[in-house]
Amino acid sequence: MKLVYASILLSLALPILAQSGCSTLPATINASNSKLNSPFVFLNGIQVVTKADFACRQQEISALFQRYELGTLPPKPQTVTGSYSGNTLTITVGNGGSTISFSVTISGNSGSSPVPAIIALGGSSVPSQSGVATITYNNNDIADQQGRSSRGRGKFYTLYGSSHSAGALIAWTWGISRILDALSTTTGHNIDVNRIGVTGCSRNGKGTYVATAFEPRIALGIVQESGSGGAGCWRISDAMLRAGTNTQTASQIVDENVWFSPNFNQYVNSVNNLPFDHHLLAALVAPRGLLIIENTSIDWLGPQSAWGCQTTGAAAYEALGVTDRMGITQQGNHDHCVLPSAQGPDVAAFVNRFLKGQSANTNIVKTDGRNNVGFVKSNWVDWSIPALSEGGGGSSSTLGPITSISSSTSVTSIIDPRTSTTPTTTASPPTQTKYVEDKAGMGLRFASLDLLAHLSTTGTANACSLHKS
Repeated sequence: MKLVYASILLSLALPILAQSGCSTLPATINASNSKLNSPFVFLNGIQVVTKADFACRQQEISALFQRYELGTLPPKPQTVTGSYSGNTLTITVGNGGSTISFSVTISGNSGSSPVPAIIALGGSSVPSQSGVATITYNNNDIADQQGRSSRGRGKFYTLYGSSHSAGALIAWTWGISRILDALSTTTGHNIDVNRIGVTGCSRNGKGTYVATAFEPRIALGIVQESGSGGAGCWRISDAMLRAGTNTQTASQIVDENVWFSPNFNQYVNSVNNLPFDHHLLAALVAPRGLLIIENTSIDWLGPQSAWGCQTTGAAAYEALGVTDRMGITQQGNHDHCVLPSAQGPDVAAFVNRFLKGQSANTNIVKTDGRNNVGFVKSNWVDWSIPALSEGGGGSSSTLGPITSISSSTSVTSIIDPRTSTTPTTTASPPTQTKYVEDKAGMGLRFASLDLLAHLSTTGTANACSLHKS
């Protein structure tokens, strides 16, 4: 049977290629770099040349973010159940002898067939879209964000302990994963779990970006005015401040709130020592749908940083041959988190294409800032963008080429590569991804709960073996 959404196919294909053969992080990393790190070079200096290589590089980037900045994203808990009644979905999670429950409200979910939905962190600041439900998620219930004293408060920490390394952003991501788990096993809500978007503005925009990067079941991320710690790059924000622009930087943000892991504190005054920056969040989302919305009128958001960071991050989409899956729209002269009318069609285009399966022009990269808002690419980028080949991965007869879906292909006509020769009645959603310390204590290793079994039967386990240390 046909799998109806191309983003699901593509988000499955890269993790499948990345299984087993990728190397772990070394215990010590020396990566000082005043420019933005290349998405296409491994820590050991080896170049990314194939899509299988890039899948391993995505694994490496994810592990880096978790080690240095965000904290560890736990795997799926031992039990997750859901119940739906009166437009409320209640999720109950059990792990290690502890149990928590939390709820989300669902609106706009009527219809004769399942409808797509957007999970709104703390509510939505973008216009509601016809035929798309809204799932309102009180992310503060999972991890509080009232200031530095909020560290370790919230239901995530009830389950995993107040000293867990995860900051609020990764804890909120965990919560979104549990919502998706419950939607997958609960009836009556009329939500199509394969067509899920996420949105949030400002601090919740930061959470939206991290969730979209780390939860592969999200088909579309709409990241609104997230600024530093979201769409902005730490290095560029520091440069803006040195040049006299009052913008938020890493050293300031850790004193404001608990969005990041305590592990991040030691790097905030030396961000050049980070082996990544936030342009690489886009590399984790690729090739799924991603719309970055920013505001040129608010210096604190770092307009130059966000524009430069995300136009650089779009390189991952270019290398995969799907440039119109990531959009960047930046406009000023309006209040924070108040979407101007000119950006409304940008949101509608991405929702129509990635959630509703309609034809839409998503070639959107624009700013009203003069001279690229002051961003000079040559000051920050000293690497080129490869055209990634299909080689180095699993059997093409099993997986199919990752970019066999053209950017204009309708998302209602895609075949699930895992079942292309055997009829089936439903397509399984991607599994929850986890990163765990390896037994030698040498770093973070990628694992997937169900796809490893798939690899053992399809011969794709050596996709990235040349990168093993």
